Amino acid sequence: MSHKAGFVNIIGNPNVGKSTLMNAFVGEKLSIITSKAQTTRHRILGIVNGEDFQMILSDTPGIIKPAYELQASMMDFVKSAFEDADVLIYMVEIGEKELKDEAFFDKITNAKIPVLLLLNKIDKSNQEQLEEQMQLWKDKVPNAEVFPISALENFNVKEVFERIVSLLPESPAFYPKDQLTDKPERFFVNEKIREKILMHYKKEIPYAVEVETEEFFEDDDIIRMRSVIMVERESQKGIIIGHKGAALKRVGMEARKDLQLFFDKQVHIELYVKVNKNWRSSERQLKRFGYNKK
Repeated sequence: MSHKAGFVNIIGNPNVGKSTLMNAFVGEKLSIITSKAQTTRHRILGIVNGEDFQMILSDTPGIIKPAYELQASMMDFVKSAFEDADVLIYMVEIGEKELKDEAFFDKITNAKIPVLLLLNKIDKSNQEQLEEQMQLWKDKVPNAEVFPISALENFNVKEVFERIVSLLPESPAFYPKDQLTDKPERFFVNEKIREKILMHYKKEIPYAVEVETEEFFEDDDIIRMRSVIMVERESQKGIIIGHKGAALKRVGMEARKDLQLFFDKQVHIELYVKVNKNWRSSERQLKRFGYNKK
């Protein structure tokens, strides 16, 4: 029996549902999801294995015009998604009319590989609007197959998945068949803590935060971890900690609950907050946190 394997890279504007789609395909919550833009900062691989196929999905940051070094690094992850894709998924949502970067849009319309354009969040539209939007995107991206979907409601997701499998090239598996992602365990700890910060803090705070797990010790029945939340200014540190430490405690408790489900065992987590001035604009710091690969 022949075997198929390939890289399927998901791109689109912020908040169109890229992470929701990847998690639906993988069956695990690998990418964090919040209502805030720029939730995804890295390129995260999710690996789906079947008997005769391996689909390597890549969730990327939403396309933006970079305002500082961190955002420029995020857009480098998007650029790399064009370079190794066997199938490209361009995701848009109902009501959207353009990609925020013309150069990226040109790459999509001139792609030499199969392109699937997924019109997401159709549960928020009526039939007339849906037909109008389908036609708009067929005209704009004539080289793409257009699918209406609702990643959140799981509508048409199975059909898209099966179409992707049919488009994968014949190839042996790139990763071991029991592997779910290319990221280490500490990465998911950092992301889970960051997700809670995105959910509970307003304005600039979530975007000024990076998380680093300094200790991760796993025994048979418990994982003990120590994580540091980095902020850019002293005033942000006070906001993260909150009155008598209540805000930080809430982040820790909620992250611990989710991590126990993710790792399927008891988790003990210690959280600390440190000031790391202007880390988002420092190439050295960004490299340390895995953003700059140059």
